[in-house]
Amino acid sequence: MSQLRERTTYTGRPAPDESVLQEERRSGRAPTVLRMLGAAAVLAVGAVHLQQYLGDHFNVVPIIGPLFVLNFAGATAIGLGLLVPAARMRFLHILLALGGIGLAATSFVFLFVSEHQPLFGFQDYGYRAGIVVALVAEAVAVVMLVGYLGARARARE
Repeated sequence: MSQLRERTTYTGRPAPDESVLQEERRSGRAPTVLRMLGAAAVLAVGAVHLQQYLGDHFNVVPIIGPLFVLNFAGATAIGLGLLVPAARMRFLHILLALGGIGLAATSFVFLFVSEHQPLFGFQDYGYRAGIVVALVAEAVAVVMLVGYLGARARARE
């Protein structure tokens, strides 16, 4: 008779099947992994902008130079915020992910525009290593953070 009884939790409801628990653990890890990868990519975006500001002398370019510093500051705040464990920050993580997507996508678009026409009086040229790293980091940030938001939405269903 004890073999026929279902396992129950302290609430009196049947305990979930082990395969369901494993799926929940896996789906719980996916958003965290995507968030962490997105955070690392956003931090890379900021690091590239700081390197370009300091190392490639964008500090002397009016408007663009200060925008590079602001990009670095924003990317650092967003990236570090996304790295904080999610115990009580789930809503904040959603806002930070949206901010990271916006920062990376805007950086990508502005770089593309500056390659083809002047942007704030400055036109860039060529795809040197810093630009390639920035483009890759921006694309990875957008993909990972969109994936994070999608995984979070699926987990709520």
